[in-house]
Amino acid sequence: MKLKHNRTKIVATMGPASSDKDTLLAMIKAGVNVCRINFSHGKYEVHQKTIDTIKEINAQYKTNVSILADLQGPKIRIGEVKNNGVLLVNGSRVTITTNEQLSDEKTLFITYTNFPKDVQPGEIILLDDGKLQMRIIETNRIDSVIAEVVYGGMLSSKKGVNLPNTKISTSCLTPKDLEDLDFALKNDIEWIGLSFVRSANDIIELKRIINHRNSPARVIAKIEKPEAIENIDAIIDVSDAIMVARGDLGVEMPMEVVPVLQKQIAQACIKKAKPVIIATQMLESMITTARPTRAEVNDVANSVLDGADAVMLSAETSVGEFPLIVVETMSKIIGNIEEGHYPYNQLPFSLEKDHFLSDAICHSACALSKIIDADAIVAMTQSGYTAFEISSYRPKAPTYIFTPNKQLLNTLSLIWGVRAFYYDKMHSTDGTINDVNNILKQENLVVAGDVVINTASMPILEKFKTNMVKVTVIE
Repeated sequence: MKLKHNRTKIVATMGPASSDKDTLLAMIKAGVNVCRINFSHGKYEVHQKTIDTIKEINAQYKTNVSILADLQGPKIRIGEVKNNGVLLVNGSRVTITTNEQLSDEKTLFITYTNFPKDVQPGEIILLDDGKLQMRIIETNRIDSVIAEVVYGGMLSSKKGVNLPNTKISTSCLTPKDLEDLDFALKNDIEWIGLSFVRSANDIIELKRIINHRNSPARVIAKIEKPEAIENIDAIIDVSDAIMVARGDLGVEMPMEVVPVLQKQIAQACIKKAKPVIIATQMLESMITTARPTRAEVNDVANSVLDGADAVMLSAETSVGEFPLIVVETMSKIIGNIEEGHYPYNQLPFSLEKDHFLSDAICHSACALSKIIDADAIVAMTQSGYTAFEISSYRPKAPTYIFTPNKQLLNTLSLIWGVRAFYYDKMHSTDGTINDVNNILKQENLVVAGDVVINTASMPILEKFKTNMVKVTVIE
């Protein structure tokens, strides 16, 4: 099956619009590398069917599509609203209660039980992605808060609530998240996304649970809170990947700072060899139209130029009218940038890296590939570390990774520029290099006369860290 291969990967959210096999298969052919399961919506039986379909496609067509289980986190919402919509008038006062009831223009039920304890007079509340704004007047610290409507409008059921000035006391992992995590780990899902991360401890706690289950699942920290920005370096250090979740981040923080934060976070992640996903509203107008706005095209292009490992589609593919066209559009934008405009700027090597020797080998391979204009970089890995490290230098030469670790094949689908292959016939370093180069030749990924840079460990059977580089001319 012929697939579209870009270096910048595409994450597509699954939903009613994309869950049937034919549609999903077409999306994968068009360039989808990672399927996101959003646990904010849907029942387990629906998610299970989607997961089974993805695995069926991987087995049938020998694709390596990865799955991202996106945990909801402590998302705060307004409950059911009278007539599914009420008008909040500027200057009016509203009681916000934690006692469950049908909400109206005078009293709103909020799902966050610690709300009266956490908020302070003068703090701002934002509803429905910031479309409505209130200011806290007083709180009884038990179950009730009085707020004044600053910017009103229609409020419908179950809209989200953001508290940009409030220190939330609840745990990042809710009881629902723990149930969803259990479901995800039982299905051997490769990536777990944690929402509303505030500190490195949130990631450490999630990893502790995953490790206790002996799961190889890796953790993506979703950056969407001001506290996360304050602790960003520590969060990047303990996470396996980062998602710049611009929806809530742009509500919790001044929207004008988000573009610069996106670039800063992307560069920080690349420097530390941690994949970074740019998410939210990338092609949002395509939920209902078959063409994006020019601004959306620029947004996707700039995210690619920022160095993102992946760009993500949300409602566009989950409930939109044109899921396949959306993926094709995003793939074209990525492809155009990568063909003639991507900088491929290799970051300087850092002497402060923890795995100094292995990192130096990976850096040298990428630097050498630029000097000799190599046609490919080919690496062996058991843990995936070499793949992450080589990718972080953003080499122009295509990167092909071979591994005996089948679970790793799907995991690497998120990583910039990497295409992974299964190989478990390690016998000698020279023999293995000859084998993998021949496999690439059979796949028409290299041809006679091509110059290839191979990295591996010597002796290969000992499974040491990467310690050698070899330049090969394909015969």
